[in-house]
Amino acid sequence: MVAQAQAASPTKQRTYTHREILEVMSGLMLAMLTSMISTSVVGTALPTIVGELGGQDQYSWVASATMLTMTVSTPLWGKLSDLFGRKLLFQTALALFVAASLVAGLSQNMGQLIAARAVQGLGVGGLSALSQVILGDIVSPRERGRYSGYMGAVFGISTVAGPLLGGFIVDADWLGWRWCFYVVVPFALVSFFVIQKVLKLPRVRRSTSIDIWGATTITASASALMLLLTLGGNEFEWNSGWTYFLGAVALLMLALAVLSERTARNPILPPRLFRNPTFVLTSLASLFVGMAMFGAMIYLPQYLQIVKGLSPTNSGLMTLPMVVALFLAGVISGKIVTQTGKWKIFPVAGLLIVAIGLFLLSRLHVDSSEWLIGFDVAVLGVGLGLSMQMLILAAQNGSELRDMASTTSGVSFFRSLGGAVGVAAFGAILTSRLKDEIAEMVKAAGINLPGGSEVKLGSPSAIQMLPTPIKNIVLEAFTRGLETVFLVGVPIALLGFLATLFLKELPLRGASTPAAPEPKPLNKDDLVLAGLLLELIAQRIERANGEGSALLTAVAKMAPPDDRSERERARSVVHDVLRPTSRALIAQATPPQKDLVTGGISQ
Repeated sequence: MVAQAQAASPTKQRTYTHREILEVMSGLMLAMLTSMISTSVVGTALPTIVGELGGQDQYSWVASATMLTMTVSTPLWGKLSDLFGRKLLFQTALALFVAASLVAGLSQNMGQLIAARAVQGLGVGGLSALSQVILGDIVSPRERGRYSGYMGAVFGISTVAGPLLGGFIVDADWLGWRWCFYVVVPFALVSFFVIQKVLKLPRVRRSTSIDIWGATTITASASALMLLLTLGGNEFEWNSGWTYFLGAVALLMLALAVLSERTARNPILPPRLFRNPTFVLTSLASLFVGMAMFGAMIYLPQYLQIVKGLSPTNSGLMTLPMVVALFLAGVISGKIVTQTGKWKIFPVAGLLIVAIGLFLLSRLHVDSSEWLIGFDVAVLGVGLGLSMQMLILAAQNGSELRDMASTTSGVSFFRSLGGAVGVAAFGAILTSRLKDEIAEMVKAAGINLPGGSEVKLGSPSAIQMLPTPIKNIVLEAFTRGLETVFLVGVPIALLGFLATLFLKELPLRGASTPAAPEPKPLNKDDLVLAGLLLELIAQRIERANGEGSALLTAVAKMAPPDDRSERERARSVVHDVLRPTSRALIAQATPPQKDLVTGGISQ
């Protein structure tokens, strides 16, 4: 009976020590570090890659292919891990990532590279979502703040370390751009074996049904939207048949996805999640965080390399203040949450600071000092460190245990979607503003360009080699274009700030602060009495004839709000909490007794 109770409440089956959690975290953080680096390392190496493989018209796809597949696959990994197990799916994502990285490094043309990068994105989507799900499995929400800061810091460090590492590899002629993909493989393999050794999650019986139609429609809707944002304004005009076609496909698939998720037995994104205000608000805030963060991170190196004339390596070094600030903000805020149990102030303040940081970045100019740049990016880092992981924590804490994976992967999905939308939208803004500014300044200066009216823009080093009058025009145009990009990010961050303001600060589940006095242990009679009282409450709830009662209402409030009736929620608490706890207490108070006659154990 005790075994059945434990199976019914898997989260009670094992408590992890601080050391065990750190061992698991080492594997999770290493996997996140390598996977997120792979998404950004290619940025500084892309001009060299295109120069060797050709295909200038496919330039943007090398970066966007990974983000596209990462975004659309994120919700699927969480659901599949419910069906087949966290550990197996996490290692599958790692293996997929390693194989795709090797193929990307061996690519002989742009088509092969783009396909490999797309498969890489599938692996990255799994690693980013499942890292948060596994952390939610082994750490209670109250204690999770202590560790979530590390996860957020790894995310920020990898986002910045990617361009830095890519710049170093490109600058080092003895390595070559292919090592941008090879370099992450050893770390991913180490993470695989660390997880194999230290992650011991209980086996839980789960439903074996898979929402194939839901997966198809969600993926199709997100893919159509990403294709529209990535190709619109580049491969075809915004006011064209392709724009309307892809927009219609995205909306149609979204409507079918909603219908599918409402009728599916085991939906990927259960509709009850969207009736949970905490999930809706954290998803919206994560969407805006993703737009602001990725938009800034992708285009900040352009300012540093093109406008300031820094090398790829030096431009990566200039973002170190953001890494340090993000790490410190994430770790310190996590420790404060663990000690106090108060978390809402951090995402609220974080989104406001992100908006301030983006505004400061919009004021940078051609002659801005490196000290000023460092200060501005540090402000942005503080805001991201305070907000990113706290939004995940808030969403997990406000969800039922059965929805932990769906909630985590859903919030991660919206953050990735925001990033993809931000990169595409900011890119369109920069391209349009750059073209207009150059044409206007060239006309005002009375310069006649050979071969047409457009300035041919190449790599950052090629721009620095332009004739002085044209170079100055290009640098000023880039400055104005990036100013617009960062200014657009300000209201986006403020929308996220407004979403966090409406979050309700639910008490964090889990243990109290370490400073609380140790409670006096209960004796065996007290344990039996407590167990019998819980069993009595469980029986009263099960015998309820449908009429409301104070007892039914009180027990129902122990479950997070969703679309179920009060009686159904109360019975789920009985099944998952009260009865397993009752049996465990009685079993603890009445251990097996040794038979004095036979010498055996009496049952």
